[in-house]
Amino acid sequence: MKLVKQLLLFIGAGLLPSLALADDLNGANTAWILTSTALVLMMTLPGLSLFYGGLVRVKNVLSVLMQCFAIACVASLLWMIVGYTMAFTDGGSLNSWIGGLSNVFLAGVQEETLSGDIPESVFVMFQMTFAIITPALMVGAFAERMKFSAMLIFSAIWLLVVYVPVTHWVWGGGWLAEMGLLDFAGGTVVHITAGVGALVAAIVLGNRNGYGKTPMPPHNLTMTVTGAGMLWVGWFGFNAGSALAANGDAGMAMLVTHISAACGSLAWMTIEWIRHGKPSVLGIVTGMVAGLGTITPASGFVGPGGAVIIGFTAGIVCYFMTAWIKNGLKIDDSLDVFPVHGVGGILGTFLAGIFASTELGVFSGQGFADGIATMGEQVGVQLVGIVATFAYTAIISYVLLKVIDAVIGLRVDKETETEGLDLREHDERGYII
Repeated sequence: MKLVKQLLLFIGAGLLPSLALADDLNGANTAWILTSTALVLMMTLPGLSLFYGGLVRVKNVLSVLMQCFAIACVASLLWMIVGYTMAFTDGGSLNSWIGGLSNVFLAGVQEETLSGDIPESVFVMFQMTFAIITPALMVGAFAERMKFSAMLIFSAIWLLVVYVPVTHWVWGGGWLAEMGLLDFAGGTVVHITAGVGALVAAIVLGNRNGYGKTPMPPHNLTMTVTGAGMLWVGWFGFNAGSALAANGDAGMAMLVTHISAACGSLAWMTIEWIRHGKPSVLGIVTGMVAGLGTITPASGFVGPGGAVIIGFTAGIVCYFMTAWIKNGLKIDDSLDVFPVHGVGGILGTFLAGIFASTELGVFSGQGFADGIATMGEQVGVQLVGIVATFAYTAIISYVLLKVIDAVIGLRVDKETETEGLDLREHDERGYII
């Protein structure tokens, strides 16, 4: 007892600063973000890999799995070297647009270094999983026809020149953050950038041989549904983890994420049932992804009532956008990345500005950004974020793709596409029967 009293006296006198510093670390928050990090990585490996892998033809299943796996490796290394520092550190006079280089190779990130009340190493790793899944989402747009080498180069450079700057604008203290943009977990940062980049890639590469004439059904919907289940569960880390704490914000984000996913699934399934006479497995899982992607930017700002509206709206709007892109515009976005993720990100970012309001009764949310008093002002900021992210991503992605095409070529030759990328690009088969 005497020893305890002496320790308390020392702390009061400021003679034990190390103990005081240790108190700043929140064990509960750290444990939750460690868990969320694992959940988000599960979304790419294996969730997205299996989801996409089942949707392509049997001759290309390994190529999709390989692309997702390789992007995870490359993105991790780039994030460690320069991505994190350019996204989340102070960029000085350029801070509105890009971060600095003070943490190149994660210099200064030590075991005891904190980011808020969690270890900075945990925050770095959590954000790394977002940097992994964003370029991996684009794989679905150019599946079955892009060279593996071109895919790697495009994904790596795109991560640094599109994803990293937009991340800084929104989450790193850049100009959109200063305006008060509401994007809790990645409507602009992840879904609009990936969706728009995917659309541009699909247009630049052109349609697959036989598109619109030859049936190209998924080869293994069992695999796709398995991946979809992992995406749904992993998304709790994506959205609820973005609270960066084990608190009410995380709890509400998890709840509205689940509600929106369920509503998106039911909306898509119902439309198919009415229009085509039967509900499809592919439709219900695609509606789930639409509901998840659309609630993402709003998940920390809206309540359960708003989530119902957002989820059902996502399922309806993304369904008809998918049909329009494929059948109206005749663009071969192979696995519907833009109409699901891109449109979902746009829709969710816009609706966050509405359902964040505290004056909508049962549909009320948590309130607007600091300094913003009206719905009109918040919606205006949301629209600026949508347009800026869309335009920047489209321009940079187009230029990057054209340069790569001129240097090494983007697309495999006709014979490779016909035989399949698994054999011609990787000398392996997905199934030996």
